[in-house]
Amino acid sequence: MIAFVSGPVAALAPTTAVIEVGGVGMAVQCTPGTLAGLRVGQEARLATSLVVREDSLTLYGFADDDERQVFELLQTASGVGPRLAQAMLAVHSPDALRIAVSTGDEKALTAVPGIGKKGAQKLLLELKDRLGEPVGAAGRPGVGSAVSSSWSDQLHAALIGLGYATREADDAVALVTPQAEAALAEGAQPPVPRLLRAALQSLNRTR
Repeated sequence: MIAFVSGPVAALAPTTAVIEVGGVGMAVQCTPGTLAGLRVGQEARLATSLVVREDSLTLYGFADDDERQVFELLQTASGVGPRLAQAMLAVHSPDALRIAVSTGDEKALTAVPGIGKKGAQKLLLELKDRLGEPVGAAGRPGVGSAVSSSWSDQLHAALIGLGYATREADDAVALVTPQAEAALAEGAQPPVPRLLRAALQSLNRTR
C-alpha cells in the first residue's frame, strides 16, 4: 500500500493532482477542498489510499491521515465505492460525517450527490458503529458543515489553485451562485464538486 506521496506539485486538474515523486509523476484523485490547498511548483504531502481493480490502479489523496481513514471506513458500507466515499468527503469533513452518522442526520447525507433518502437511511445503519467519535474542532453542533468555511470560499480557492486569475474565479463563482442558493433554499449544502465542474465549463467557454 502507498501510505502517502510527497514532492512538488507538477500539475493540477479539476479532480486530480500530479505529485512528482522521485522523478515519476503520481496522479492522485483528490476532493476540491484538498486541491484548493495545493499550488503548482510547491511541495505537498498527501495521505493516500490505493484502490486496485482488475483493469486499473487508482490513487486517492487526502489532506491528512484522518480523512484517508474515514474514506476507507466509508467503503465498508455496502454500495459505497471509492468515488462515492470521496464525494462524501468533498461535501463534509470527517468529523461532520461522524456527527451526521451518530445523530442519524439523513439530510446531511442526502446533500451528497448520488445519495438518496433510502440510501442515506441504509448508510446511517451500517456506519453507526464504524466511524467513531469526532476528533477535531469540527466536532461541534452544526451537522453537515462544509469542509471549508463556505462553498464560495472553497470553490474560489480551488479555481485559483487550478491557475485561474482572481477575476476569472470571481466571475465563475458568481455564475454558479444561483445553483448554490437553490440548494441552500432546500436546506442542503451546495454540492461543491458539481459547482466546480459548472464553473470550469463556464470558464472554458469564455476562453
